[in-house]
Amino acid sequence: MTLTDPTASAPPRRFHSARFGGAALSTTQQGAQAGPQARRSPIDTRAAVPVLDVTLPVFNEEARLEQNLRRLYGHLADSFPHTFRITVADNCSTDNTLRIAERLARELPELTVVRFQQRGRGNALRHIWQVSPSPVLAYMEADLSTDLSALAPLIAPLLSGHSDLAVGTRLARSSQAARSPQRGFISRSYNFLLHAVLGARFSDAQCGFKAVRADVAHRILPYAKDDGWFFDTELLVIAERCGLRVHEVPVDWTDDPTSSVDVVRTALADLRGLVRLARDLGSGRVPYKEVRREIGRTPASGTAAARLGPLLHLAGWAALSAAVVFVVLHAAHVVG
Repeated sequence: MTLTDPTASAPPRRFHSARFGGAALSTTQQGAQAGPQARRSPIDTRAAVPVLDVTLPVFNEEARLEQNLRRLYGHLADSFPHTFRITVADNCSTDNTLRIAERLARELPELTVVRFQQRGRGNALRHIWQVSPSPVLAYMEADLSTDLSALAPLIAPLLSGHSDLAVGTRLARSSQAARSPQRGFISRSYNFLLHAVLGARFSDAQCGFKAVRADVAHRILPYAKDDGWFFDTELLVIAERCGLRVHEVPVDWTDDPTSSVDVVRTALADLRGLVRLARDLGSGRVPYKEVRREIGRTPASGTAAARLGPLLHLAGWAALSAAVVFVVLHAAHVVG
């Protein structure tokens, strides 16, 4: 097993496993560009490092990990025209997940395994993305709920410079989502709260299928503090406040019936995160105006959130009364 210092420069193309603690990492500013711009430069796909780094956060996935890793690897090898790496982020698994991943890493040169001592999807993604040498960073759920045919449309606008982040959405009209009516209503309720409280414009914060340009990620990651499921939402809201362009891709999605996620606990954590983020944006802890001037695509006064800020704020806090219903729905879904 290879031990890798998380603060070191880009790791070699092939290594098997590293162990990270929970300590914060210094931010890499490489690739940050000064001044607002209408368009990012296209990514140089001839670089020596993998163009794409796809992270799969895992916890006790021994039953299906090998099958899904081979499926993802085969898809990328057959259809992705550039170099890539798959990073398995093991979140303190207590079964054979780590052993399976390390065995596959000895077989597949593009597979990397990182072992974390602290659980949390946000914690894993933040640490991996801050040290990855790849110019495009992505993640997806280990159960591969999203049809992999959406991966190319997710990555393309980032490579071309058209967009800064790309996210899958299960709530578009053209999306095909095999999920219970309760889960669909829960997602829509949560996104309504985000729109009302924070002025968000993306449609599906919780879809586990996202990608971001590394130069942009390195600039905004220090302000995304959540270590758990709310990390996705926090990163997207901060990105929009910074004037970055978020591209949405309709996806075909199949819910995992064996998911071990504690839905009620996750709902409560999301609501706490929403309140904290609203406070942080209002207090200036997240200096989005300064970041927007440095890397944003739009001027500080050009966003709807800036023009309608006071009204959104009042409407948003009124909408928090719906939070109780949101949690009750989660509880009812678990019981039912």
